[in-house]
Amino acid sequence: MKPWVILPVKEMASAKQRLASLLSPAERMALMQVMLRDVLMALSAAQGLDGIAVVTLDSWAHALAEAHGARIITEGARAGHTGAVTVAASVLQAEGVAAILTLPGDVPAVKTPEIEALIAAVTSPPAFIIAPAHDEQGSNAILMSPPNAVKLRFGEDSYFPHLAAARTAGIAPQILRLPGIAMDIDHPADIARFARIPEAKGTQTLAWLRQNGILSRLA
Repeated sequence: MKPWVILPVKEMASAKQRLASLLSPAERMALMQVMLRDVLMALSAAQGLDGIAVVTLDSWAHALAEAHGARIITEGARAGHTGAVTVAASVLQAEGVAAILTLPGDVPAVKTPEIEALIAAVTSPPAFIIAPAHDEQGSNAILMSPPNAVKLRFGEDSYFPHLAAARTAGIAPQILRLPGIAMDIDHPADIARFARIPEAKGTQTLAWLRQNGILSRLA
């Protein structure tokens, strides 16, 4: 069973507002762009995906996604993370897609083997596999079959509610703890934590943070 990936991307001008105390608007946009490059590189190299769908109205993200062979979905792009994923999942399911995998664009330490581990965890539907954030607050990756198996609600406190929603739907959730996917970047403290994990080594994001002196601001 090959899933489609759903990757919601907000318009870059409004990216990463919670980093405003550390980064200028131009820096926040540049950080989001470099993180998205890392995520799409990991996804593009993964075996076992049927396709990548980027949900966005942002022209820069649109061009990058197309360069990686991704499909662009504009419906639901301004409906928030939950709305974007839900709308895209409905579109794909109507086309006969049997499983979807969704993750955000701000997990630049994600590794291709982590994506493949999520895919390999699927046995038969109904299935719900989740990779939590490092603090067990967010739901950084969810793979489910069928695409509407569980009602999703993303946010900073979504991990345990998603586990409960899966059980309510009669599905025993599978939990995969994947360190690269777990490291999302929302707050200044996340940047410092990201720079310390082994999975950050070799990413374009870590190189950008060093080149622009961002890490020295956290010292």
